[in-house]
Amino acid sequence: MKRYSRWAKTLMSLSLAAGLAACGSPAGSETAPQANQPAAGTGEPTELTIALDWYPNAVHSFLYAAEEQGYFREENLNVHLQMPSDTNDPLKMVAVGKVDLAISYQPQVVQARSEDIPVVSIAALVREPLNVIMTRKDSGLDTPEKLVGKNIGYPSIPLDESIVRTVLKHTGADDSKLSFTNIGFDIIPALTAKQVDAVVGGYINHEQLILEKNGVPVNVIKPSDYGVPSYYELVIATSDETLGKKQQALEAFLRAAAKGQEYVKNHKAEALQLLLDKQAKEFPLDQDVETKSLDILLPLMDAGDQPFGTQTAESYQKLIDWMKQEKLITNDVKVDDVMRNLLK
Repeated sequence: MKRYSRWAKTLMSLSLAAGLAACGSPAGSETAPQANQPAAGTGEPTELTIALDWYPNAVHSFLYAAEEQGYFREENLNVHLQMPSDTNDPLKMVAVGKVDLAISYQPQVVQARSEDIPVVSIAALVREPLNVIMTRKDSGLDTPEKLVGKNIGYPSIPLDESIVRTVLKHTGADDSKLSFTNIGFDIIPALTAKQVDAVVGGYINHEQLILEKNGVPVNVIKPSDYGVPSYYELVIATSDETLGKKQQALEAFLRAAAKGQEYVKNHKAEALQLLLDKQAKEFPLDQDVETKSLDILLPLMDAGDQPFGTQTAESYQKLIDWMKQEKLITNDVKVDDVMRNLLK
């Protein structure tokens, strides 16, 4: 669940990839199967590949549960979970048909759609932002007004700069005296070593937990309390082409995913152990951190009395309007183009 590392670079790569895809795939390229196979029945299972947004962690527990409990199999699906080599990859891969589905970020999907890249969100996975502004408790910087003139560490993503500036302006504070330092994703060491006064781009279910476990308690400023839309942190995206050819299979995937999420909710310890068993060797998990992360995530992934993954047009319109206001996008984006609810 890592933030996409270079906003403009990602969209440039997506545009190039989409252009290449329009010219046709070279012989032997490993594109995802596009046959419009039935999602259920006695025939051959439909193959689906989903690219994770990052290495396996608590937010992906529902996928491993659905796989282990046989929910995908019940829907006549054979689902492959693919960890990306780079956090920019999933949306690029889904745009050109290298994978059928990708876990991505609502702002990134809107940004892509504004550049005429044919991707669409079919489910809201984490229904509120996880990205917050953090300061050390011992800094005394516990309100937006106190950040005036301070040095903010961020991953050089325009979205994050806009988030901080919006927060300050919402309180009437002067954002013109802010300075921003590119710390990449070294959010934990930057705050630990007091290299910056505050950071943005860290998550309440990851960086905050690690900082506090390492003896660095933090103040948390939630941007959605100060004028930034409460967007979906993570969504499940596909391409227009895949949606047209595999809609039944995608609906089946979401039904199985919903069962997986329900299993995680009711069997947290078992689901967590399954995740730990599946962890990537190069990215070992901290059981204590992932346990707390799952506790944070479960209510944020709950759609209440609506089907799993349900999205609202209002959420997208508010985000689109804010991104246009902040000049994060320049072209209009129609809500009906960027999101679809497949489960009724």
